[in-house]
Amino acid sequence: MRGLIRVVIFVTVVWSAYWFVAGYGLRNAITTWFDKQQDIGWQADFSDVSTAGYPFRHVTRLNNPALADPVNGTAWSADWIEFQSPAIWPGRQVLRFADTPQRLSYYDQTATIEASDLQAELQLQPGVALVLEKMALTAGAWSITDDAQPQAGGDTLALVMEQTPIPVAYSVKARIDGFTPGDDLRALMRSATTLPQAFETLELDMIATFNKPWDRSALEQSRPQPVKIDLNLAEMKWGALRLFAAGELDVDHQGIPTGEIAIKAENWRDMIAMANAAGALPDQAVDPVTRALNFMAGLGGNPNALDLQLNFRDGFVALGPLPLGPAPRLILR
Repeated sequence: MRGLIRVVIFVTVVWSAYWFVAGYGLRNAITTWFDKQQDIGWQADFSDVSTAGYPFRHVTRLNNPALADPVNGTAWSADWIEFQSPAIWPGRQVLRFADTPQRLSYYDQTATIEASDLQAELQLQPGVALVLEKMALTAGAWSITDDAQPQAGGDTLALVMEQTPIPVAYSVKARIDGFTPGDDLRALMRSATTLPQAFETLELDMIATFNKPWDRSALEQSRPQPVKIDLNLAEMKWGALRLFAAGELDVDHQGIPTGEIAIKAENWRDMIAMANAAGALPDQAVDPVTRALNFMAGLGGNPNALDLQLNFRDGFVALGPLPLGPAPRLILR
């Protein structure tokens, strides 16, 4: 019995020593990062730091954190932020944000973000390379306001990037339930009275393949670049408007995509009006585009629905037979 008690005491002492040493290391890594940002000219402050979670977790909380980059004019502040990880492996980090308002600024423009249960999750494989297994951002009800005017909001938010059995391929999924555009966005799209307050569906499901896995070299050397995109589904439902997309793209070393994306649009005339109001479609192009799409919709048997294909070839993109211009370069900086 005494031998068992000695073993228990020994294990407890060793584990406690490990917990305090590892906790100090995590805490020191976070505060050192803030110090380094100050050295390069940033504002990087917090009022105090604490560590909790013994014996099975490390929970490091920074109160009143504030970051500002004077070069690009961006700044962020919050009441607190927490870093949580299992004591046995700090490579599985959960970053929890305060439910109270956070402020994100770009020069003299400031947006206020409020979100319940907002957290970011980071899972890394054990090892020197620290290969990314999963990265996620989730929240309950959230909203973004600017000068007390609502800009956007939603009932939930889920963004997930997770490694597949193929190390260089990652599943990317995004879903926003109850997405509600603000009055400014609705006015821009001339939809203040014709569409409901919230989207029924806003969802993305795709697999992105890169030229190398996401690991520590993505920060220390160069970002992995996409070489293939399998778009399983992109879906938007907003009142009478419906938009679906799926397809595959191959991306060369210059970031030029080649492939096809199939698109189905319902009530497409309203989408043209929105694109024109937002400046994405010039006034002089509205009539010819409408006539051409009206002809193609008639061929499909339903004048209110379009089945088209975005064609990416030789550095250019076309919507069916209509050339749209140069294809976007898919390069991660």
